[in-house]
Amino acid sequence: MGEIICQTCDNTIEHFEDEKVTKLYSNKCPNCSSKNDK
Repeated sequence: MGEIICQTCDNTIEHFEDEKVTKLYSNKCPNCSSKNDK
């Protein structure tokens, strides 16, 4: 089980299947991107 985490707000963006427990960090989630684009 893995998860993708937003570096900006630290929220979990997505879960994915993996053999190991993994955390991947994304630059911005859709929520942060839409807030910062306004």
